Amino acid sequence: MKRKYFFFDIDGTLTDRRTGSMVPSAGEALDKLREAGHFVCVNTGRAHYKARKFFDRYGFDNMVANGGMAIVIDKELVENSPLPFEQALRVYNEAIESGFGVLVSDEDSERVACTDFRFYDQAGIRKEPTYYVIDENYRPQEAEHIYKLYISIPVGRQDEALSLMPSLEGLGYIWFEPEYMLIQQDHKRRGIYRMLELIGAEPGSEVIVFGDDTNDLDMFAPEFYKVAMGNGHPDLKAAADEVAPANVEDGIYRVCEEHGWFETVEG
Repeated sequence: MKRKYFFFDIDGTLTDRRTGSMVPSAGEALDKLREAGHFVCVNTGRAHYKARKFFDRYGFDNMVANGGMAIVIDKELVENSPLPFEQALRVYNEAIESGFGVLVSDEDSERVACTDFRFYDQAGIRKEPTYYVIDENYRPQEAEHIYKLYISIPVGRQDEALSLMPSLEGLGYIWFEPEYMLIQQDHKRRGIYRMLELIGAEPGSEVIVFGDDTNDLDMFAPEFYKVAMGNGHPDLKAAADEVAPANVEDGIYRVCEEHGWFETVEG
């Protein structure tokens, strides 16, 4: 058995979305892959600080986070690139001028900053632990970095919002919640290539990726072996080399066992 390089999405792939916890059989599969000598890595769109809680809880060593822009090797953060600064500022200004509220994540933490309560008035509180800094004198152009933007879009204005913020082109965005848009990096494939470069491995068929949602399409490169979870989005399944059973039906474990990936690596 040649050494494989496994990259796993978190939400809906490794975890049961109902509980947010690792599917037990998935955790067992990861342990067996490590014991066999394979490289095991998380690949998530979550910010590094946020993904770190899951990473530490379940004893990972390697991680791609921040939508492909943060790299952790042997538990150490090697790099964590923010959004393109000038482009993020243009999006911020377009959103403000269009009457939308904006929260700025300008550091790798739960802290977000804004100038007023517009985001709260339009969207309510952010749907995850957050430390808010509300300062009428806050100027994002004076920040060193911008990692993410949260833009409140009133219901019914989602389509209009895209036309009002032309600088969004080329930036990743997603609607995790109907009340607001999250602007974040969307380069999971780039994160895999960068990780392989840093550890001295070659991209190719020995790379195996597991995902469940459309944001995982980016890591479904032609040269990788691509596994979509049975509970996943139809578009991802259509792009996969294999569709596993649902994650809560032991999908990860069953696929790894069927392929013989629990066998010890040669040499």
